Amino acid sequence: MKKIIITLDGFSSCGKSTLAKQLARKLNYVFIDSGAMYRAITLYFMRNHINWNNNDEVQVALKDINLDFDYNDLTGSSDMLLNDENVELLIRDMLVSEHVSEVAANQYVREFGVAQQQKLGTRKGIVMDGRDIGTTVFPNAELKIFVTADPAVRVERRFKEMFEKNPQITIEEVKDNLEMRDYLDSNREFSPLKKAEDAIVLDNSNLTREEQLNIALEWANQKMVG
Repeated sequence: MKKIIITLDGFSSCGKSTLAKQLARKLNYVFIDSGAMYRAITLYFMRNHINWNNNDEVQVALKDINLDFDYNDLTGSSDMLLNDENVELLIRDMLVSEHVSEVAANQYVREFGVAQQQKLGTRKGIVMDGRDIGTTVFPNAELKIFVTADPAVRVERRFKEMFEKNPQITIEEVKDNLEMRDYLDSNREFSPLKKAEDAIVLDNSNLTREEQLNIALEWANQKMVG
């Protein structure tokens, strides 16, 4: 079977990363978490007090950022490295979540991220999830999946995930955060979130993880054989 590029786009908390990781394991492909890359940039900006609305500051700061992934034997997935520091846990913090969409909307940040992602995908055999992977990063990908779910389902999923790390968080805070991120992701000037014309929609509102994986695997196998 030929190696292909598989992209998964969609709103926050639709289960894109979970499905992408599962697909990568089953196919023995490399999983690239594009969201983690933008979260790492956001973390760097916050740590170094970079004003992401100031393009001059952003362009200078990006020159000092090196992003990479390191395979984690315990989790079976890749951890995000920021300038050789493992920041996988730090980038999942709510403070980072509150600002990542704003940072990712910056033209220079997007260009930097896309260039990094395209470089990682030159050898094919990868699965990447994000917001603009099938439209901007890999417009010629063999399989594009647009993942969606009912907003209430997404809020509940995100709340359960965040509550484990922060028991003080409320479901209202999670709902407000998701709504704001949805708006920013869909309305940003550069590489907004939208479904690629040739993407297949996967609504997993009422699917188990195993069920959605089997559906995606069937689509992938069809492309790999063709």
